[in-house]
Amino acid sequence: MIVSLTIIRYRKLLIPFALLAMAVHRLPLLLQKSPTFWKLLGAGKNGSFSLKPDWQQWALLAVWESKAGFDEFYSHSFIASWWKFFGVEKWTILCEPLQSHGKWGGKEPFGSVTIKDYNGPIVVLTRANIKYSKFKQFWLSVGGVTNKLYQAKGYVMSVAIGETYCLAATFSVWENIEDMKAFSYANGEHADVIKRARKENWLSEELFARFKPMESFGTINGIDPLSGLNLIIK
Repeated sequence: MIVSLTIIRYRKLLIPFALLAMAVHRLPLLLQKSPTFWKLLGAGKNGSFSLKPDWQQWALLAVWESKAGFDEFYSHSFIASWWKFFGVEKWTILCEPLQSHGKWGGKEPFGSVTIKDYNGPIVVLTRANIKYSKFKQFWLSVGGVTNKLYQAKGYVMSVAIGETYCLAATFSVWENIEDMKAFSYANGEHADVIKRARKENWLSEELFARFKPMESFGTINGIDPLSGLNLIIK
C-alpha cells in the first residue's frame, strides 16, 4: 500500500478553476479502479491550522494498492492533465503506513497495520470530525498548539488540510519518532488539548496514522519542503 499527498497551488487568477476542480475531479476519481481511498481537500492559510483558508492551495490525499497505480494516475489521468494545463505548482510525498487508529468517513483508509520496529523520519496524519456544538472550543484551543509545533525539536514541516472547518487534519513530517512523541505527549499544551477533547467529547470521529516517507518531489512556493534533509528513502 502506498499513500500519496499532493499539495497543489494555483495562481491567483486561476482560483475559480481551483474551486471548480473540487467538484469536477470527483468524477474521474470515482470512475478509477485505483485509488482505493481519496479525499480532495482545502488548505489553511500559509499551511497553518487555522480558520483562514488559502484559496490558492489545495490537496489530494489518496491510497494506492501499488506504486504502479500512482504512477499511472500521476502521468496519464484527467486530473494530471488538468494540473498540467493550468500550470499549477505541486509537491507530492509518497508514504508507507506504519500505524493507523480510527476512521475517516466511517472507513479505515490505511488498514489496521502496526509496525513497531521502524526507526527513522516519520510522517504523521491526525484528522478530526469536530462536533458543531464544540466548534468554538476546538478552534480557540489549537492556536497556541500550532505555534509550539513550529518550534518543536525535530519538526520539519506541516500542512493543514480538510474537507470543511469541522473536518480538519494536520499532516506533519518529523526527523524521528522520539521528537514527534515528545511534542505529542510531553508538550503540556498539546497534551491538555487532547485531554479536553476526549473529556468534553469534542469529536465524533478521529484518526491518527504514522507513515514511513518513501519519496518526495515537486515544490510549493518554489521549494521542496524536504529539500536538503536526509529523510527520504527512494
